[in-house]
Amino acid sequence: MTVLTDAPWLIALDIDGTTLHEDGTISDAVIRQIHRVSDAGHEIMLATGRSAAATLPVLDRLGITPRFLVCSNGAITLHRDADAPMGYRREWVETFNPSEVLLSIRSHLTNARYAVEDEHGYYRYTEPFPDATIGIDSEHVDFDELLNRDATRVVVVSPDHDMDDFLEVVEQMGLNRVSYAIGWTAWLDIAPDGVNKATAMERVRAELGIPRSRVMAVGDGRNDIDMLLWAGAQGRGVAMGQSPEDVLEAASELTVSVYDDGLAVVLSSL
Repeated sequence: MTVLTDAPWLIALDIDGTTLHEDGTISDAVIRQIHRVSDAGHEIMLATGRSAAATLPVLDRLGITPRFLVCSNGAITLHRDADAPMGYRREWVETFNPSEVLLSIRSHLTNARYAVEDEHGYYRYTEPFPDATIGIDSEHVDFDELLNRDATRVVVVSPDHDMDDFLEVVEQMGLNRVSYAIGWTAWLDIAPDGVNKATAMERVRAELGIPRSRVMAVGDGRNDIDMLLWAGAQGRGVAMGQSPEDVLEAASELTVSVYDDGLAVVLSSL
């Protein structure tokens, strides 16, 4: 076991495109480095856009049990609890009424697919979504059934748009009083106003008492930008090599791509 000679680091890892390859596999090199860093006493955890139900199985694959997990782009933070189902309870939950934003988006994106996650991690969706996005607890509903329910997260996918067109449409919407991040494709993640991975990670950091100078975040998507800026301000905000240009610009460091085990490379520097 590696012995710490200094205070531990708080390390936040994005899942898809950072810890996991596109096909859902995890390289042996990444698992080895995660175990090494965890065994050394550093606080290594996941911070993801995935629901809690879709995040917890990744922990089992990695073989770690961090004290906290940030899910749903910061709207839900889980705390390890041996008495809770699957070993984690909901510690902090942020919600909002999605009706206004849903109706506004539908007026711009008539053929989009919508999903709304509630505070219990239950998803209601208008058309099928990837399993890793919404998890098991979900049901198909009509659009109107998404309205007037407290939500932690709204997901919008528009199959009719390429990325450039989608970005233009989103800019025209002028979304107000919500936080949103645009994915790799025509994909929009909407969270409560002022909530993102960075706000959740700052709450975790304060709870753990780890100084800002000893935080690291690693990610590859636009929903990681706030977290990379937060980590890089005094610590290390690391973008994966295949990240979009605006993600690369937000980072204080760059590692190689997920295909070249970029996460293992940066973890090996600790």
